[in-house]
Amino acid sequence: MTDPKWAKATERGRYYTDPAGGPDLISVTNCLSAIAKPALLPWAAGMAADRVIAEPIAVARRARSEPTALRKELVAAHRTYSERARTLGTRVHLRAVALVLNTPHPYDPEVERYAIQLAAFFRLWRVDFERDIEAIETTVMHRHYGYAGTGDVWLWLPTGRFRRRQLWLIDYKTSAKKPADTVYDEQPLQLAALRYAPEWLLPDDSSEPAPRVHRTALLNLRPRSHRLIEVPSGHAQFRAFLGAMRTARYLHSAPSAFTTVVPPWAPGAPDRKAA
Repeated sequence: MTDPKWAKATERGRYYTDPAGGPDLISVTNCLSAIAKPALLPWAAGMAADRVIAEPIAVARRARSEPTALRKELVAAHRTYSERARTLGTRVHLRAVALVLNTPHPYDPEVERYAIQLAAFFRLWRVDFERDIEAIETTVMHRHYGYAGTGDVWLWLPTGRFRRRQLWLIDYKTSAKKPADTVYDEQPLQLAALRYAPEWLLPDDSSEPAPRVHRTALLNLRPRSHRLIEVPSGHAQFRAFLGAMRTARYLHSAPSAFTTVVPPWAPGAPDRKAA
């Protein structure tokens, strides 16, 4: 993911500024953060376990000499890995833009492995950048529902009946360790939100109707492989996304500010009903 022009980080997560002056628009990924992810807990525990397995002697020594500091580091191991993964994802997305636009980009050996796989995907499908790519890294918005998000690439592929061209909305997903066929439950909701946003923003801050998307997919990029995986993004997924969006907005409204502490009733005190 890159840093779109209108996006801004807040204490409630990412929001988008509406260039037309309307209310701020909650980001698609911010909405999906409200969904419980059961796999995160064992994954976080696994990150701490990997750290111990990688350096057993050093960890054992530190467990005796500075256990408190070691515990904090192990607890934060998953956050360190997540930040590293987000940074890598951003760098890969920037490299993808340079690849499509044929613009110079600093050499990054870690990123180049993924760029090679992306280039292989384009060659496999015989993608002509001028003819087949409708848009890249474009922000879409749904003012009625109050959300916005940024898609990676809108790409025409010959996948329809009689190899008729269809417009695909494709989201790049990078990982060094996850299998190339990995799909998470919230990812179809993400693509549905982007697919059904009726407008996209142009560089001059104006907007225009977004094109009709026929199909959606993840392009999983790995250091030595890639896989295009079509995922559903119909009305059912869009309704589920709207539910997550409403949940996120409710949580961001700080409902705890509207709660009231009820004092305990003590024996001998006046009956509260009578009061």
